[in-house]
Amino acid sequence: MRKVVAALAAGVALAGPIAARPQAASAPTAAPAPALSPYTYEEVMVPMRDGARLQTVILRPRNQTGPLPILFSRTPYGVPDSAPKKTPGNQVALDRDGYIYVEQSMRGRFKSDGVFTLSTAVHPGDPKQVDESTDAYDSIDWLVKNVPQNSGKVGMWGVSYPGFAAAIALIGPHPALKAVSPQAAWVDYWQSDDLHRNGALRLSYATDWLAMLQLDKTQDTSFQYDRYDTYDWFLAKGPVEQIDKTEFKGKVPMFTALLDHPNHDAFYTDQRWSDRLGKTTVPTLNVAGYWDQEDPSGSWQIYFKQAQNDPDHLATMVAGPWAHGWWQRPTNALGPIPYGVPSGTQFQEQIQAPFFAYWLHGTGAKPTTGVKSFQSGSWTWKSYTAWPAAGTKPTDLYLHADGSLSFKAPAPGEACRDYVSDPANPVPFRARPMSGTYLSPDWSWWEAADQRFLGGRPDVLSYTSAPLEKDLTVTGHVLAQLAASTSGTDSDFVVKLIDVYPDNQVQNAESPKPGDYAKSLNGYQLPIAMDVRRGRFLASDTNPQPLVPGKVTRWEVALREHDHVFLKGHRLMVQVQSSWFPVIDRNPQRFVPNIARAKPGDFVKATQKVCAGSKIVLPVMP
Repeated sequence: MRKVVAALAAGVALAGPIAARPQAASAPTAAPAPALSPYTYEEVMVPMRDGARLQTVILRPRNQTGPLPILFSRTPYGVPDSAPKKTPGNQVALDRDGYIYVEQSMRGRFKSDGVFTLSTAVHPGDPKQVDESTDAYDSIDWLVKNVPQNSGKVGMWGVSYPGFAAAIALIGPHPALKAVSPQAAWVDYWQSDDLHRNGALRLSYATDWLAMLQLDKTQDTSFQYDRYDTYDWFLAKGPVEQIDKTEFKGKVPMFTALLDHPNHDAFYTDQRWSDRLGKTTVPTLNVAGYWDQEDPSGSWQIYFKQAQNDPDHLATMVAGPWAHGWWQRPTNALGPIPYGVPSGTQFQEQIQAPFFAYWLHGTGAKPTTGVKSFQSGSWTWKSYTAWPAAGTKPTDLYLHADGSLSFKAPAPGEACRDYVSDPANPVPFRARPMSGTYLSPDWSWWEAADQRFLGGRPDVLSYTSAPLEKDLTVTGHVLAQLAASTSGTDSDFVVKLIDVYPDNQVQNAESPKPGDYAKSLNGYQLPIAMDVRRGRFLASDTNPQPLVPGKVTRWEVALREHDHVFLKGHRLMVQVQSSWFPVIDRNPQRFVPNIARAKPGDFVKATQKVCAGSKIVLPVMP
């Protein structure tokens, strides 16, 4: 076969008299040389203050002619083993200015020395302690002293874990660190990002993510399920403790720690590194996605903390209708909803590249600070000097007993609505069958998925408004306030704010292919804001208390930051439910000391009531 291929490449006939005449055959031409990467590649081991060495890759522009700043990222997911064949798409705009790119495996991952603990704790002032902030400092110190032809200026950037690793470098920053962009970072494992939502365990994500990082030091491990539908797999496991006992068997220490620390105790607060942020001294470009299914909150919290002491106006916040990290792609759609504007590319070219160019090269205009938002619904960029935006008015949107939703307060004596929540049949968080977290593309955009897949479930209450007579713009923090009760002694309430598209949103194809009709945007129920609140923590994060059965209680469910226009003709919808499985672990609905270690008999049905006065507080822009 190899000979045939070579002959075809040389234009040689393989049959007939001509093939027997060697003089007629042209000489084989040499295969074209592979194109050179635009970067040179070097791998080094960078020493830390305690003697540990960290695997570090240096990618230098092949055509470099003078000193360049360093753009540095630290990651637990592995560094490249060779130079890329071409410029990565999200670096095209950056390469116009020129950088030496440095990527480093964090302590305890791949070839780096040490143990990877996932700890986010910092120890400023303690020379005997090492942490991710000291590793960043020591690495920068080594790089500026040892990498040839660097300008002495360093920027840090990254998405997700690399975003956190960039952010934590702001604690006692190295003098050479001149710009930082934490993107989809986090500050508190218990609050509103990767591992919990307001104390409710992010079960399926914690299982897959922690297995990836701790089962094997030398690779990103994909957890293997023995059922096609992971909903069935998690339900069959029963209490969360069984996963640790039967699957991980102590090999994923962080997962065990989550079970040992169900409350917001010192295990989490001691790791809340952002408490150590003081005066903002390093220009910072924080980035978040309104539909980030992993880390939607942390970068906002960093920005809010920095803004408290930012006399030189160095902190910026950028957000848009993006899933986790999708601003680093040429994104022009919100999941299945096209909006035709290349918001990801615009971010890279008009915000990210100019930010680093000014602070690391000294070129271009000084970036403006405040909040830059690519607003969903209008699909336009907005700039705000404050957040919530000046002029917004908190406006109450009420849930009524007849299933309607309006800005009119309920009449005196209006009744409650109720449903039965059954832990044996929890509400799925996305359509079934469900893949593992990283085993299909479905994970990226599940927070933008059409909620009609829950139609007909008796344990999901829906409230719907009349079609809007004019556009409604919501810019700021969205908050749900339920007046609700349970017949159990513990419970969860999940609240979703949804934009319902008109039935005539688009004109369907005259000859649709199988499945096309269901994919139409006609009547699409687009989630705008969704989250969960766990009843045991209503009074205290650290000292959980049982609920009083049947007592109507105020439930505040923070629905985070948003910037969205509900267009004229659309309707607003709110859904309320008491499970969100398996992205959130099941509440047994009987109070127990530790939900993760509940017994099978603790899981009981409960009647849930949502009563008059329940509302969503919207920051409405006039």
